[in-house]
Amino acid sequence: MSKVESKAVVKEKDYPLSHVPKEARTGLIAVTGVLIGFTFFTPTMAAGARLGAAFPFSELVWILLAGSAILGVYVATICAIGAKTGLTSVLLARYTLGSVGAKWADIILGGTQVLWYAITAEYMGILFARGLGLPGWEIFFMVFWSIIMGATALYGFKSMAIVSYVALPLMVALVVIVTWLAFQEVGSMEALFGVKPTATMSVTVAITVIVGTFASGGTQAANWARFAKDGKTAFIAGLLAFLFGNGIMVFSGMVGGFAFQTGDLIELMITMGLTFWALIILTLNIWTTNNATAYAFGVAGAEMFNKSTKGPFVIGGVIIATIVAVAGIGLYFIPLLNLFGTFIPPLGGVIIGDYLFTYKKNLPMLDYVKFKKLRFSPLIAYLIGCAAAYFGGVFEVGVPSLQGILIATFAVPVINAVMKAANFNDMHEVKEDAKYV
Repeated sequence: MSKVESKAVVKEKDYPLSHVPKEARTGLIAVTGVLIGFTFFTPTMAAGARLGAAFPFSELVWILLAGSAILGVYVATICAIGAKTGLTSVLLARYTLGSVGAKWADIILGGTQVLWYAITAEYMGILFARGLGLPGWEIFFMVFWSIIMGATALYGFKSMAIVSYVALPLMVALVVIVTWLAFQEVGSMEALFGVKPTATMSVTVAITVIVGTFASGGTQAANWARFAKDGKTAFIAGLLAFLFGNGIMVFSGMVGGFAFQTGDLIELMITMGLTFWALIILTLNIWTTNNATAYAFGVAGAEMFNKSTKGPFVIGGVIIATIVAVAGIGLYFIPLLNLFGTFIPPLGGVIIGDYLFTYKKNLPMLDYVKFKKLRFSPLIAYLIGCAAAYFGGVFEVGVPSLQGILIATFAVPVINAVMKAANFNDMHEVKEDAKYV
């Protein structure tokens, strides 16, 4: 490592290419705060609003419970592995897929986070232009907020925690207000159950959309959960954030969309007379999420190019995201969520399967491993999981995201056994004096 890179590591203290040491670990409140700040994400409410216009309310409740449970348990497991090993998701992918195979994880995880950043930057531009009555200023506000939010991501986990502490109480207030006004609009619980949907969407797509809201971010939750003091703490933090936090956001948008019959959250806020508070609260809310989003594509870039600082990749990702935002990425919001919910969870599935069944929860530390370029067993398991999720969605069989995770996870030991029977060595070379985490 060069002197310049060494100084960068000391300055960042975020360990993008190493295990987080015990002295840098923190407790449940800080980790949960960052993760909930990540999930308290306004476009998640927008996804809920679109679901709210497509189903009867009684059906929506079960769809929300199913999608949130899948996402919550899946992400909590990723969090526990991240805390136990002290590694980011893309470094875990290096063990699972190999040094070259992990580049695919860098591309789909880092790339999808760049797209998420673009979606939120575009959202901010439209929100401020519409809220302040300045038509034609959308691009200015997109660029302005994209730069401001990207700057704070350079300061890492601690700055993310501080912004989350400020934003969370305000976001909780917004969720409560939106839900309360929605109930007032329809008049009663009985009336809410009687509202007729005005749009169409299949149940499998709806559940996949809920999982897709944080399929990419959730798969990368190890990036922040690795700072937890132990696996149990990280699991609880992940479950609280992605089962309850994300579920509450979807529910709030869903109820609002259901009552006012619009999937456009900005229009919904203006209709409810919440423009001023929307500008204040949603800005802080999106800021917490984009901090984490930029952080995620920063560490993905660091792994991809084997650099010890994430800063240049945060800056590069923000530039790309800003261009994509100006180009109008928001038009493809729901299709993107469907793609994320189909092809990303199987990656987390193979990471989980490899950790549980191949390494048996005992991972050799980075410095003691000579990584193969590509491991075929997890790669094949990933492709099988993707096929299960994709064709499940096409033919509306089962719950695509869930079967993608489960099939990918349990395909790992099966294919490993086949490889061993064929005398094919698919494992990395580990030094005899290796230390394990």
